[in-house]
Amino acid sequence: MRGPLAISLPRLRAHLETLARFGRNPDGKGITRSCWSPAHEEARAWLLDRMKEAGLSTWVDEAGNTFGRLGNGGPAVMTGSHIDTVPSGGPLDGALGVLAGLECLQTIHESSTRTRLPLMVAAWSDEEGRYAGLFGSRAFTGKLDVKHIPQLRSADGERLVDAMARAGFNAYDAPKARCNPKTLAAYVELHIEQGPHLEAARIPIGVVEGIVGNRRKWVTFTGQADHAGTTPMAWRRDAFMAAAEYAMRARQLIITKGSGRSVTNFGRVEVGPGVANIVPDRCVLLHEMRELDPRVLARLERQCLALAKQVARKWKLKVDVEVISKTEPARCAPRVMRAVEAAAAALKLKVKHMPSGAGHDAQNLAAVTEAGMLFIPSQGGRSHRPDEMSDWRAIERGGNALLHTLLTLAG
Repeated sequence: MRGPLAISLPRLRAHLETLARFGRNPDGKGITRSCWSPAHEEARAWLLDRMKEAGLSTWVDEAGNTFGRLGNGGPAVMTGSHIDTVPSGGPLDGALGVLAGLECLQTIHESSTRTRLPLMVAAWSDEEGRYAGLFGSRAFTGKLDVKHIPQLRSADGERLVDAMARAGFNAYDAPKARCNPKTLAAYVELHIEQGPHLEAARIPIGVVEGIVGNRRKWVTFTGQADHAGTTPMAWRRDAFMAAAEYAMRARQLIITKGSGRSVTNFGRVEVGPGVANIVPDRCVLLHEMRELDPRVLARLERQCLALAKQVARKWKLKVDVEVISKTEPARCAPRVMRAVEAAAAALKLKVKHMPSGAGHDAQNLAAVTEAGMLFIPSQGGRSHRPDEMSDWRAIERGGNALLHTLLTLAG
């Protein structure tokens, strides 16, 4: 007796291992494949070839999103993720969702399985936010404001318009990628959990209930440069000390005044002039916070802004806060969650309902269609690092759960 339709794990594994070669660091540890980089564009070309081999029609939109489609007529059921990585990242974050989606569509095509609705797989551009978090899906869902494009830049100062031009794109055309919501029936994204909960509970599938929003900003304290040997401690207008106090107090504020799920991070610190014998006159922090409840997130943002001003007054400094990106929390659609549950049940896989503490393109898709996600366990909860990995059996289970979720949603 034949079992349920199933993906080819050997083929999916080969695709994942091949994609991991694009942008592999010279020391062999980790992958750096930022969007628009030569490694990313080589990976995109490779992906388009794989989509065509799978029997899909393909195209790339003005925002650099890459698509493959199976079938015609009616609104499409979409899946996907991204192929860009963080610096020295791992092989699965984003890549799994794209390549598992491709594998699902190829399996459906090769088996001559017919669905009522067409199916699509997408690789969204700059999900990791080197220039602007979730850039491609923001453009696709109409959330990208063209007037902000000239200001978008990476942490090392490269402008988005220059990076896109190097890859053959015009950044000012990106808003043209906006979709017609009537062409979409649903969106579902497979992803590694990037945390420890599924592995600890020994549960193979996570049904995502909602995705956190985040606030990312530059906080710049400007003081006065003085001789570090002759200026009394009480007279100093030390930008670094103010920034350090702000970081510690902001962390404590989010722990004590947040929801219990609220988190924050300071991912970059720049101190100037940056020498031992001069009191720092400038300190820049890259500050991010995340929360599932939009009201709590908005309140914490206001409280951190007030705290920055309070700390600046205390140290007799100036402070500037520049918002880099804002993404809003999103609840997953009940219909998509039920489809994931039904697929897992058909495959005899236990599920755990859980929030996503990381941002994903699905939260933007939720504004234009019914969207959801499913997670598989991450080994040791590790992600955004070279040793990010999931067990191959876990990947196979996730791929098959995605396959049957897509079949349910597409009829």
